[in-house]
Amino acid sequence: MSNVFEFIAESRGRAGSTAARGVRRQGKVPAVIYGGHAEPQMLMLSHNEVVKHLEHEAVYSHVLDININGKTEKAILKGVQRNPAKFQIMHLDFLRVSMSEVIKVHVPLHFINESTSVGGKKGGISTHSMVDVEVTCLPSNLPEYIEVNLANLDIGETIHLSDLVLPKGVEIVVLHQGPEHDLPVVSMMSSKASKEESESEK
Repeated sequence: MSNVFEFIAESRGRAGSTAARGVRRQGKVPAVIYGGHAEPQMLMLSHNEVVKHLEHEAVYSHVLDININGKTEKAILKGVQRNPAKFQIMHLDFLRVSMSEVIKVHVPLHFINESTSVGGKKGGISTHSMVDVEVTCLPSNLPEYIEVNLANLDIGETIHLSDLVLPKGVEIVVLHQGPEHDLPVVSMMSSKASKEESESEK
């Protein structure tokens, strides 16, 4: 799995849409790495290798090794442009990171114990309000995902951002903006079938 988090890239001299089209005609993906304490650098990567890497959800929430002409830089994947009609990766954005500086990243949510939850056993259906959350942390503390445990969630109840159990050193960005930003993550609703059953029992 370790090579999943290494992208082999070549530097390219020119920017702009014309240059990017030329890169794609070579079967490669144009990209840029920016941020940190260095100038932006234009890159190109093998399209086939990029597709394989992006099949792994963890790539989107890991510190990556970007090997540029044999020199490795630490970065996170900040943007992916796709052409869904052609199943083509059009462009990648990498953001350089320092292991001693806090980063801001979207991390996926993994929902567990839905069917065996208190509400699930009553025929309730969970409705997800979000699938990921933006966090701040040091790169070494970046989680692959954040678990949302629905075990005790009953019908009519909601899990909010402030209810999430976060790894050490990880904070949710919007919670610093005030209590009104404590948004719902998942709710347990009564299904239509369970409503009809309860009405027939009356």
